[in-house]
Amino acid sequence: MLRTARKKDLIWILEIYNYYILNSTAVYHYNLKDMDYMEKWYDDKIKKGYPLLIWEENGEVAAFGTYGDFRPYEGYKHTLEHSVYVDGKFHGRGIGEALLTRLLADAKEKKFKTMLAYIDSGNAPSIKLHEKLGFSHCGIIKSAGYKFNRYLDLTIMQFLFTD
Repeated sequence: MLRTARKKDLIWILEIYNYYILNSTAVYHYNLKDMDYMEKWYDDKIKKGYPLLIWEENGEVAAFGTYGDFRPYEGYKHTLEHSVYVDGKFHGRGIGEALLTRLLADAKEKKFKTMLAYIDSGNAPSIKLHEKLGFSHCGIIKSAGYKFNRYLDLTIMQFLFTD
């Protein structure tokens, strides 16, 4: 079931996000986040009117997705960056696609112009999903990140909303 996240869901969201910090290059953070960090993040999303969606299955949060400011400057006010994270045991069920599709619909309804995705270049399933949903490749930033004792390339993809 796809629904809007509530504050009580943050414990699940935190668990999913921290898993990716520890075990993947999907996010280039090194240090785990705590509940204080997540509550501020949640409050900021709500204050700005950005969606924070979750996929719930059998009472468990299986994934979350959101979008937010690309950059905090006026000239970028029509440009978004999004994030979707799916708990590993729920991969391959179309949950990420459902979340991203809903985020795109929400952003289009709110008249945003473009949504960007910054994806670790080694994350082929994410790149393939973005292509499937109509994102185009903008480029690759070589050695943009560093994690697990190696440099990582970052793929930039863009969805351009039509009027």
